[in-house]
Amino acid sequence: MEPRSFSYSVKDEILSRIDKPDKADVCLMGILTFCNELSDRQLVLLTEHRGTAEFFTEHCSRICSDPSAVRVSETGKKDSATLYRLEVDRPENRMELLSYFRMDSSRRLTPDDLPKSKYYPQLIAGIFLSCGSVNNPEKKYHMEFVMPDIQLCNDFGLILLESYGILAKQTERKNSQVVYIKESENIIDLLTIMGATNSSLELMNVKILKDIRNKINRAVNCDNANIEKTLRAAEKQISDIELIDDTIGIGSLPETLQEIARLRYENTDISLKDLGQLLDPPISRSGVNHRLARISEIADKLRGE
Repeated sequence: MEPRSFSYSVKDEILSRIDKPDKADVCLMGILTFCNELSDRQLVLLTEHRGTAEFFTEHCSRICSDPSAVRVSETGKKDSATLYRLEVDRPENRMELLSYFRMDSSRRLTPDDLPKSKYYPQLIAGIFLSCGSVNNPEKKYHMEFVMPDIQLCNDFGLILLESYGILAKQTERKNSQVVYIKESENIIDLLTIMGATNSSLELMNVKILKDIRNKINRAVNCDNANIEKTLRAAEKQISDIELIDDTIGIGSLPETLQEIARLRYENTDISLKDLGQLLDPPISRSGVNHRLARISEIADKLRGE
């Protein structure tokens, strides 16, 4: 059974939107440009996505007017996924495809070789089908394209930046060059550009829920920090009151301090604002804090501090 990852579903959706021959041609151009081997001697695409394998086979056969233009072989992988090896093994068919798209083994995406800008979405979609993947947004925001050389990275990055304002980053991994995007907004935009609008909305919804959860967590953490701070302060205040009571007696304090000392001793877990409301007449939070600070000064003197 084929794995239905988020990336797999994105590719399914992309292919469902390629509904005309001109779009199919540009999409195939993107796949070919970034396939595993491309020359007049060898043309190979490796993919785990069944829809991409079928699309590649169908449209290469159409262009070559040869229903057996693509030889397909399947191998299993350790994660139970099927790896499709698609090879155009006849020299005349390889030459037909290279000629049709005016391509050579350099694979460069220069202005003279690019389709009209209105077809860039299909070109980028083909590149994604050939060498792209995107993580499940529930885990992390990450889209990447694993490419054969640095020149293709630069060409592709330039298209994204100049046409859509998306700044992609580059890194090297083993023998490959990787173009990657981690900003959720840019991934959402690129999914939309490629035609995967449902996947884009899904990622957007995940981002909204994550943002809400993060805000709630920050608020809860802030509340917990404030509660801990209040409890620590209350513990010190109770300690001060008990020390005064054990040494000189609460009755030795001015009446206003006696009143707040007794209220604090009886209400250890309420805020200063609420404590002030228990007085008659009520006083402000700053007023309560001032009286407790005076009690603290008396206690500190008794401790010899």
